[in-house]
Amino acid sequence: MQAVDFQEGKLRLLDQRELPQVVRYLEIGDAEGAAEAIRDMAVRGAPAIGLAAAYAMALAAREATGTADPAATLRTLSDLIAQARPTAINLRHEVERSLGLLTGSPATWYETALGHAEAMKDGQRREDEALAQNALPLFRPGMRVLTHCNTGALATGGLGTAFAAIVLAHRELGLQEVLADETRPRLQGARLTAFELGQAGVPHRVIVDGAAAYCMASGLVDLVIVGADRIGSDGRTANKIGTYGLAVLAKHHGIPFAVVAPRSSCDPLWPGAREVEIEQRDPREVLEVMGQRVASAGSDALNPAFDVTPGELVTAIVREDGLFRPPYAF
Repeated sequence: MQAVDFQEGKLRLLDQRELPQVVRYLEIGDAEGAAEAIRDMAVRGAPAIGLAAAYAMALAAREATGTADPAATLRTLSDLIAQARPTAINLRHEVERSLGLLTGSPATWYETALGHAEAMKDGQRREDEALAQNALPLFRPGMRVLTHCNTGALATGGLGTAFAAIVLAHRELGLQEVLADETRPRLQGARLTAFELGQAGVPHRVIVDGAAAYCMASGLVDLVIVGADRIGSDGRTANKIGTYGLAVLAKHHGIPFAVVAPRSSCDPLWPGAREVEIEQRDPREVLEVMGQRVASAGSDALNPAFDVTPGELVTAIVREDGLFRPPYAF
C-alpha cells in the first residue's frame, strides 16, 4: 500500500487513522486540506510527513500562482503546512527546501515543486534500503527485538526505517520474535506495526507499553530499535512518547538501544539555536479509545506526542550514510 502519492493533480494519502480495519484513501487538492491531514495524523511518520509536505507545497504553489500577490500567498500557505506538526523536523525541512526552489516566475512554481516531490519519492526506497543495510550489524541470529510506534513503509513512503532493518535482519539472520509496543494513545504499534510485521511474515507479539520493563527483566529483549522524528547534533532524539522510558529501561538492563532514521531527520541547530517544540495533542486521544470514552467524565488528560531521549542513552544511530556510535557529532 502506498502511503503518499500524487495523482491527477491531487495529493493521495492512505488514511492511517482507520487501519487496519478500513483501507481508505484521501484525495486532497489544496494546501489547507493537506495541512489538516498532516495535523490529524491521516499521514504520520517523519519521512512520510516530509514527503506529504513536499507535495503539499506543490499544491500551495499552484494556489498562489493565481492570486494578486503570489509570494505573500505562498508564504502564508507554507507557514500553515510547516506548523501542522511542530516536532518532526522533516516537515519544516521540506517546506523550506521547496521555498528555496521557488525563486523564478510564479508560472513555474507548481511544476518545480512537484518535480522536487517526485524526486523525493523516487529516492525514498533507495534511502530506506541503505538504512536497513547499515543497521544489519546491530543484529545477530535468533534475536528478540522490541520496537515502539511504527517505522514501516506507512511511515516513510518507501520500505521503512527501523522496520526495514527488522525485516532485513529476519530475512538474513532469522529473528526469534519482535515485541511491538501498542504505543498509546494512537496505537500505532498495535494497529500498524503488527499489521506490517504480519504482512512481512515476521514472528511478533503486541505488548502494552507498560510491559516493556517486565519483558526486559524476563530476558525477552536483546535489542530495542526505534525511529526518530528529530535527531540533535549530540545524538539526542525526539520520538514518539514512551521512547525515553524505553531507553532508560534498556540502559538499566544492559540492552542496546538503537535509532534508525534518515539524515533528513537530523537537526544540526538542536540543541542550541533551535529548541524543539513538543507537540501537545487533543486530550481526547487519551481519554477515549477508538472513539469510546474510557476515563471518568470529570477527568482531563495530558497528551504530549513526543519525548526526548538524551544521546548518552543511545547505543547507535543509523542513517543512510552509516552506523554511528557515541560520541555523536551530527
